[in-house]
Amino acid sequence: MKSRNRINLFQQAAESAGAVVYHCQDVNDAAAYIAEHAGGALLYAPNDSLEQLGFSPALSRSEVSLLEMTSRLDAADAVAGLTGSNYGLAETGTVVIDSTAELVRLASTLPERHFVVLDPQAILLGQQEAGQALRDLQHQQPADYLSYITGPSRTADIERVLTIGVHGPCELYILLLSAVAQPEKGVSS
Repeated sequence: MKSRNRINLFQQAAESAGAVVYHCQDVNDAAAYIAEHAGGALLYAPNDSLEQLGFSPALSRSEVSLLEMTSRLDAADAVAGLTGSNYGLAETGTVVIDSTAELVRLASTLPERHFVVLDPQAILLGQQEAGQALRDLQHQQPADYLSYITGPSRTADIERVLTIGVHGPCELYILLLSAVAQPEKGVSS
């Protein structure tokens, strides 16, 4: 399946599951989008790919309110969390995140809004194709936790009453940003 078709399939499935998918022009566009939609303190869980894209300076320029953490208890004060992701699964609109680092688990589960950055080139068709990619990931850097996130957190009780956000974020924003995306010309990183 062609890359554009995978991206479209991913977006349709993710939006059907309740996520918002935003195509970012560059890291500054992503940071501005986060600043506009975060609604308060952001818990940022940096990783190598987010830092290579220049997220720390872009978030500072966009005046995002970053949560200052002195202990893990401070994470409860975050209104939004930002993480990277390893893969997307087009068939279900799922993002796959190596969440071995505690900060990633906190940023993706505690705040009411979760922003996750996904490289469109990392969108796989589905679980079958993901098997080999996840085995390769495990060999490169053993992951103790992998999170599969499809839409906002939801649960239903025995009476089948659906509730959003009880066990995690009420809102999921998937920011599609190429790993080779650069800041706009004239903006330093």
